Amino acid sequence: MSVFNSFLYLSTQIIQILIFIAGCYYFGISVFGWIKRKEDSHKKYSPIKKFALVIAAHNEELVIAHIIDSLKRQNYPKELYDIFVVADNCTDNTSKIASERGAIVYNRINNELKGKGFALEWMFEIIFNMETNYDAISIFDADNIVSANYLAEMNKQLCKGHKVVQGYIDSKNPFDSWITGSYSIAFWLSNRIFQLPRYYLGLSCGLCGTGFCVETTVLKKIGWGATCLTEDLEFTMKLALNGMKVAWAHDAVVYDEKPLTLRQSWNQRKRWMQGHADCASRFLGALFKKAFKEQNLVAFDCALYLFQPIRFIFIGLITVMMWIQMVYPTSPFFSLKYVFPVEIWNVFVILQFFYGPFVILSEKKFNSKIILGFILYPFYCLTWVPITIEGFLSKNNKEWDHTTHTREITINDLEEA
Repeated sequence: MSVFNSFLYLSTQIIQILIFIAGCYYFGISVFGWIKRKEDSHKKYSPIKKFALVIAAHNEELVIAHIIDSLKRQNYPKELYDIFVVADNCTDNTSKIASERGAIVYNRINNELKGKGFALEWMFEIIFNMETNYDAISIFDADNIVSANYLAEMNKQLCKGHKVVQGYIDSKNPFDSWITGSYSIAFWLSNRIFQLPRYYLGLSCGLCGTGFCVETTVLKKIGWGATCLTEDLEFTMKLALNGMKVAWAHDAVVYDEKPLTLRQSWNQRKRWMQGHADCASRFLGALFKKAFKEQNLVAFDCALYLFQPIRFIFIGLITVMMWIQMVYPTSPFFSLKYVFPVEIWNVFVILQFFYGPFVILSEKKFNSKIILGFILYPFYCLTWVPITIEGFLSKNNKEWDHTTHTREITINDLEEA
């Protein structure tokens, strides 16, 4: 056996073992999300928290009115929340429309510090210097639509002692294309077997960039400072290093617009992976150090999450190698030697791609229109392999790629559906 073949053999054996162990870890945690526990009703908690609702917007004249309208329909005392729109480098009618809809608008022009993270940090400082004292700040994207009970659910979680809370991210256009269907399946899956079980187990859930709430005391204590391409992931890791974690509000629903085409999806997910790689390079070592030095499971789980894209790459590559080997069993270039019996690997791969959609049935999201998404979901998962590789290779590119929103969907449209 040549040196190259020996190296390849040893590498694939180690990779298989690591993938299997990580898969067992994530599967073991997901089990705790299979059965949803009965939560206290938000009606048991008096509405006492005052919220600043911040909408980050860049040229969003098509959709900005819809999120403001949905926020004004909250079943929460109107005197206990204010709606702010930070119009970041806008060149359209976003500010005008938002102001006409009743939001408090702040225009930000900065051609050097571009991006959502910088805009939020700028807005937070303005809010901190106001005479009005807000208990918490909740963040939204301009294309969102918010369920009427969102603030009541957040008030409940804050009253229970949680400092940072992520809401349920749903899709407002799951049936527009196979991409939106696959996106929706991925988010429904994340909500049920990633976020919910971590909340039950006392680990940290992950911030999703929108639909989350942070106590102002937390922001003043540790600062925002999350200005990379994935500011939500950056702040989640910052919280973990400061001994804090993100809680979950399963019934605080925020509907998000998903990209319509593979090209739009590719660019968005590449940006996510660029930010993920950036965060991994800065936080991975510190999180593992905190995890082992302090026996901190929250830090350990967050560190593993930062390593997750590498696992996806290996799973994808091994899956492709397995399929090629099935067609060309004597191929010298893709000769995969299994650490575990091939039957176990086949089950493992099937679970990676098909376990999720079946879990979604428990979320009562099944619709005949989503069947195409179920069929193409494995292909959507495999596209993460080249996207992740491209994102990691271009992690030093900090240019923000704005996703253009084209779907005018109101809260009335969703309620009627």
